Amino acid sequence: MSTDRQVPAGQQAREAPEAQRLPEQVAVRRSKLQAMRAAGVGLYGAPFRPTHQAAQIVACFDQLAGQDVAVAGRLMALRLHGKVGFADLWDSSGRIQLYLREELVGSEAFSSFFDLDRGDIVGARGEVVKTRRGEVSVEVRSYQPMVKALQPPPEKWHGLKEVELRYRRRYVDLMVHPEVRQIFLRRAAIEQALREFFTAERFVEVETPMLHPVAGGANARPFVTHHNTLDMDLYLRIAPELYLKRLLVGGFDRVFEIGKNFRNEGISTRHNPEHTSLEAYAAYWDYQDMMSLTERCVAYVADRVLGTRKIEYAGRTLDLTPPWPRLSMVEALRRYAGIDLSSNRDAAAARAIAARAGIAVEPDATYGRVVVALFEGLVEEQLWGPIFITDHPVDVSPLARQRPDDPAFTERFEPYLATMEIGNGFSELNDPDEQRRRFEAQAALRARGDQEAHPFDDDFLLALEYGMPPAGGLGIGVDRLTMVLTGAESIREVILFPLLRPEEPGRE
Repeated sequence: MSTDRQVPAGQQAREAPEAQRLPEQVAVRRSKLQAMRAAGVGLYGAPFRPTHQAAQIVACFDQLAGQDVAVAGRLMALRLHGKVGFADLWDSSGRIQLYLREELVGSEAFSSFFDLDRGDIVGARGEVVKTRRGEVSVEVRSYQPMVKALQPPPEKWHGLKEVELRYRRRYVDLMVHPEVRQIFLRRAAIEQALREFFTAERFVEVETPMLHPVAGGANARPFVTHHNTLDMDLYLRIAPELYLKRLLVGGFDRVFEIGKNFRNEGISTRHNPEHTSLEAYAAYWDYQDMMSLTERCVAYVADRVLGTRKIEYAGRTLDLTPPWPRLSMVEALRRYAGIDLSSNRDAAAARAIAARAGIAVEPDATYGRVVVALFEGLVEEQLWGPIFITDHPVDVSPLARQRPDDPAFTERFEPYLATMEIGNGFSELNDPDEQRRRFEAQAALRARGDQEAHPFDDDFLLALEYGMPPAGGLGIGVDRLTMVLTGAESIREVILFPLLRPEEPGRE
C-alpha cells in the first residue's frame, strides 16, 4: 500500500499558503509535518538507540526469537490489512519487517503509524517473531517517528532510471537501490585490503600534500588555485610521486599512500577528474619486483573481498592468479596489430605507419610517441588480461630509469585488466643529472604547447642530489580496480559523487 496519498479525514492539517505551490506529495507531507509538530511529536534529533540491525535479527532468529529488540531505519513500504499491518524498515544492513496489531499498540498509535509515509525514519521496539507466512519480523510494541521525509522516494519498482540523476542524487540512489550500497561497501573493503597488504609487506602509510607549488609526478593538466596569504598559485596534486620519493631520500625504505589526485582532463566511463590512487615506493627494488608486488596485491585483494581470483566482468572471465604475462609495448604492437617497429626506429617512417593505420600523431612526433599512439589506438582494447605491458619509450616516461641495454626504452610497466590500464610502475630514475635532462626536454615540450608535459622541479632535483637509493615505484588506480572487482562498467558507478555539469534550472 502506498502511503503517498491524501491524509485520512480528521487527521489532515490545513495547508500553509506556501505549501499550495508545492508538488502535491510534498505539500501533503509538509501538512503532516505541521500536524505532528502541533501534536508535540519530537522530530529531527530525538534520541533513539537501536539494539540490533535488520540483517542481524534475520540471521540470528533462533537466538533472538521472543526477545525484545529496538530497530531504526527508513520506512520503504507500508501494508494495511484492517486491524493489522506491516511495514518494511531498511537500515544500513538490509530489511526487516515490522508487524503491528491495533490491539497491541492501541488504535491511536496504530492509525498514526499508517499515516506515516515512505521515506520517514522511525525507531521501533518490540518482540522478534515469525509471521504465519514464516517471515522474521519485529512485532511492534511502541515506535518513535524521528525524521519526516518531505520528498517522496522513488517507487521501489522503478527507482531512479536516468543514470545522471542517479549520480546527481546519489543519496536517493543509495536509498532505493541496496545493490548500489553494496558496491560502496565492497569499495571500502577493497581499500581496507590494500592497506592490509602493504602493511604486511612492511610499507609505512604516509600522507603528503594535496597543494603543490609544482604540479609534478605525472604528465597531466592540473587544477590551479591561489593562496591569499602567501599570494601564490598552487596546484591540486596530480600525483604524490615526487613527495614520496623525497621520503626515500630521507631514509624511509618503503612507503605508500592512498589518496585523491586531481587532473584537469576529460570525463568518460574510465576517467573522472578527481580520482583515488595508491602509490608505493620501495628502496632497492626495481620494476620486476614491483610487477611481482602488483600481481600479488591484486590477487590478495580479490581473495579477501570476493573469496576467489576468478571473476566475471562484462560477460567474460578474468583469472587474477599470479604470475601474469609480461609483454613489451613494441612486442604487443607486433602481436596484436601486426606492426613491427622493433628494428626501424626512424621517426618519419613510424609516423607514416601511423598514418596508414589511421592513428593521428603530431607532425613532429618522435619514434617513441608514435609507438605509444599506435599502442593506445590499436592494442589497448584487445588486452583482456591480466597482463603487464613493459618497456615504454623514454620520450613518455620522464621519471623512469632507462633500460641499460636499450636507452630508447625504460624499465616501466602498466598492468591491464579487462582492457583497462589499472596502474603504472617503474624502476625509478635516481640520477639527478639525467633527471635534469629529462625535465629540460619536458620543458621544451611545454614551450611548444604541450600542457601535459612534466614541469621543471628544482627542489626535487635538489633532493636527488642528496642521493636517492635505487627504487621501484607503483601506482594503482583504486577506482578502476574497484570497477573490475564490482563488475561496474563506468567509473561513475564506483565514485559516490562523480563530477557532473551543473543541473539545469527548474529541472525536476
